[in-house]
Amino acid sequence: MSAATLTRDGPAQHDYVIDQDWDRYTAADHAIWQTLFRRQSRLLPGRACREFLDGINALGVAAEGIPEFERLSEVLYRATGWRLVAVPGLVPDEVFFDHLAERRFPATNWIRRADQMDYLQEPDVFHDVFGHVPLLVHPVFADYLQAYGRAGRKAMRLSALPYLARLYWYTVEFGLIRTAEGLRIYGSGILSSRRESSYCLESPAPLRLAFDLHRITRTRYRIDDLQPLYFVIESFHQLFEATAPDFAPFYRALRTEPEIPPGLVEAGDRTVLR
Repeated sequence: MSAATLTRDGPAQHDYVIDQDWDRYTAADHAIWQTLFRRQSRLLPGRACREFLDGINALGVAAEGIPEFERLSEVLYRATGWRLVAVPGLVPDEVFFDHLAERRFPATNWIRRADQMDYLQEPDVFHDVFGHVPLLVHPVFADYLQAYGRAGRKAMRLSALPYLARLYWYTVEFGLIRTAEGLRIYGSGILSSRRESSYCLESPAPLRLAFDLHRITRTRYRIDDLQPLYFVIESFHQLFEATAPDFAPFYRALRTEPEIPPGLVEAGDRTVLR
């Protein structure tokens, strides 16, 4: 989700916002974007949720090269009041939450190397812009992400951040949604990954469970491999409404309960068929 960092050229200012410095991208940088974009564009029809595909079209994000944040911000702001701000990479938790709470999405301004095409632990501009930003055109999801930022501020005060981080992981990063056409992807970590885009829907290996806030916040996750577990929402309205209540009593109860390993089946789990 986030972690303290410095800019690649030295210490960051307090909100970690920097210039995107679009003119600094090389032809090789744009070529990497083109390869990643074209690859995912072939994979995602029939796998990604309609709201994501509509967002790509509304933003005009295309294969030609890394987009300019200022132009995307103009489209986003007209749609849902969000803007993009460039950051040098992962930022401190409090900075991350402050940006989201004020409807600013912090997007990394650098792109992966050619030898990192298939796996990258930290977010780059392709993950952030291609994976995250299109859904911010959708009003309900846009409101959910702002509410998450506000909840993050409170979770820090209550020393409950690990619980809330799991919610982000299993929804914003690796969430699935049930549609009339079948299961579809909305999580950015899947949308920006060639392997995970097909694996999450087609492999018999991972668990796919119905969205359950209590189960999610007790469940650990892993960052170094394909996910052994996905949670499935019925709609973005369900996601927004389920996470709207005050979490303070919820956090107190969670502290008395054991954590769940990510691949473990629990009594009461509601499996979702592919």
